[in-house]
Amino acid sequence: MEGNKSGVKAKIQKFGSYLSGMIMPNIGAFIAWGLITALFIPTGWAPNEDLATVVGPMITYLLPLLIGFTGGHMIYGMRGGVLGATATIGAIVGTDIPMFLGAMILGPLGGFLIKQIDKLFEGKVKQGFEMLINNFTAGILGGALTLIAYTGIGPVVQGLNEVMASGVRVIVDANLLPLASVFVEPAKVLFLNNAINHGILGPLALDQAADAGKSILFMVESNPGPGLGILLAYMVFGKGMARLSASGASVIHFLGGIHEIYFPYILMKPVLIVAAILGGASGILTFTLLDVGLVATPSPGSIFAYLAMTPRGDYLGMLSGVFISAAVSFGSAGFLLKVTKSTEEDDALTEATERMQDMKGKKSAAAAHLTGGATQEPVAADTSTFVAGPVNKVIFACDAGMGSSAMGASLLKNKFKKADIDIFVTNTAINQIPEDADIVITHKDLTERAIAKRPDARHISVDNFLGSPKYDELVNELKRKDESA
Repeated sequence: MEGNKSGVKAKIQKFGSYLSGMIMPNIGAFIAWGLITALFIPTGWAPNEDLATVVGPMITYLLPLLIGFTGGHMIYGMRGGVLGATATIGAIVGTDIPMFLGAMILGPLGGFLIKQIDKLFEGKVKQGFEMLINNFTAGILGGALTLIAYTGIGPVVQGLNEVMASGVRVIVDANLLPLASVFVEPAKVLFLNNAINHGILGPLALDQAADAGKSILFMVESNPGPGLGILLAYMVFGKGMARLSASGASVIHFLGGIHEIYFPYILMKPVLIVAAILGGASGILTFTLLDVGLVATPSPGSIFAYLAMTPRGDYLGMLSGVFISAAVSFGSAGFLLKVTKSTEEDDALTEATERMQDMKGKKSAAAAHLTGGATQEPVAADTSTFVAGPVNKVIFACDAGMGSSAMGASLLKNKFKKADIDIFVTNTAINQIPEDADIVITHKDLTERAIAKRPDARHISVDNFLGSPKYDELVNELKRKDESA
């Protein structure tokens, strides 16, 4: 039974990671749309009728097409991306709502189908006809998918969207939206938030924002208040390493927007999930009563992102909701910490952090702060013992290609700079590892997927993107290689 639960949870996490992989690379475009909306719509900071005309085409065409392209690209590179975007346009034109859910379906579908067609023709095309066949198979499939999306998938998705939107409206009108915290807050700790936030709430919120200029649904999962309250409670009522580390974690969480930093504090005392739920519900209730919302997704969930995405006139309500939720979670967490058995051992937080990272399926860069980098990772074996040939590009890859992999890439860049090693280092999602990558660095649980994606590259497995001895080994190896050249 336990194994089945773990398998289901892993599948949901993988699904959420895939949804996140389609959304996260395009967050910059979402923020751009949100800023333009906040500035130039009639209720914005600087109303401008001409500039406001950009808002509609961006949410109707640009954002869904970017999602469709990214979804197809994750499956089959540039060719898959083109088919994904082509199929998405059919759903866009065939409906009268922003087609985000349709893009999440049609993007990967287009990439998958063109990949299968290419496999079907592989080795069967006469020399000189490759380009002709490639172009026409993509064109015929793209045209067919566009028509299918226009007549079938788009209307179906619009119907589902209207059903979900009606359900959300019923909950909002009945002032029951705070009850969503009963599901959302535990889901965050179990890393199921991507499936909820990007798969359901995000698209519905964008629909609402397109009509009303803002949506409270952007705030249901991303509110930094509940986590802040729990960390503050540890600062006041906690013991040992948990108390000492909570202040730094609160800065990373509230200002940096990396919510995973507080998850181990809940896992160390699971009863604190009650404090997170109460904090989240009180925040949503406050947002509802004060009729506030955001204009776009606040990513990451930092107070700075909240300030940037808040429409004019909603700042007091937004800040009230965030700080009321923090106060409620602080009070309830403090009470629970006082009345429950104290855990004073310094290794309790380390153990909770390890449990959190096991559930996530990879080491957390932010969580390295919690143990001060004190835990030595076991040395993971590379798939090769030396660098063969020239090295021009090093890639850090994780699920979404942001966060932990970005921190690891930055760390290695600094090490290369100090060692006078001129090699390009960047980070990316594991499904988007470039073909010219010479070295790919991943968490050990993701290395197998990375090898399947780029079998010709050298792969290095690490346990922690922020604290691996593999980086120094690689630097020394490349320095010796340069000296012997």
